[in-house]
Amino acid sequence: MTDIRNIVILTGAGISAESGLATFRGPDGLWEGHRVEDVCTPEALARNPALVHRFYDERRAKLAEVAPNRAHEALAALDRAWPGDLLIVTQNVDDLHERAGASRLLHMHGELKSALCAACGKAVAWADPLPPGSVCAGCGAPSLRPDIVFFGEMPYDMERIEEALAQADLFVSIGTSGAVYPAAGFVQMARHYGARTLELNLDPSAGSSYFEESRLGPASELVPELVRDLLG
Repeated sequence: MTDIRNIVILTGAGISAESGLATFRGPDGLWEGHRVEDVCTPEALARNPALVHRFYDERRAKLAEVAPNRAHEALAALDRAWPGDLLIVTQNVDDLHERAGASRLLHMHGELKSALCAACGKAVAWADPLPPGSVCAGCGAPSLRPDIVFFGEMPYDMERIEEALAQADLFVSIGTSGAVYPAAGFVQMARHYGARTLELNLDPSAGSSYFEESRLGPASELVPELVRDLLG
């Protein structure tokens, strides 16, 4: 890996599962107890705001019970030490990357510890329960909602992500299902621009065939190994 300078890393629910956060898919996933249409669409928020707010309040409260694992810590160590460009793009809405110490980080699907004003678009840090009708300090509207990118909404920072993929020498996907777009298409974009591509996952993802290399196993084992390889 001596020719690698610019890196883009995509992380998904699998990296946080080892910390004790339920994934959305799978036999014990969050979607097993809730229909996507009921808790993760703009229509659901309009139809039943109490349910949607309560769902994300529960997810936010759960963060106090978990801690970053070795995979988060290894990526934070890479962030501190890597001399080239590095961008960690996470599909996760938890704060485990930040708590591990990562700073070159984007939350493309939003954050549990943030509230978004549906009236003025201002986002603010938020750690407490967020009942429907909470007032925006910026514009005064009773329009705060979870700062989560619902299905049908545009993920955050797509232009910056695409620019980083265009410059990447290495694209790594960690703990993702490969089923949710546009993130599932990042590997093809990276390959188009000439990057090497590597998947680290517990099981093959829906997009495994697009990667030059796939390594299977727990993120808490595979990610520290990769970071050691990168840092020499």
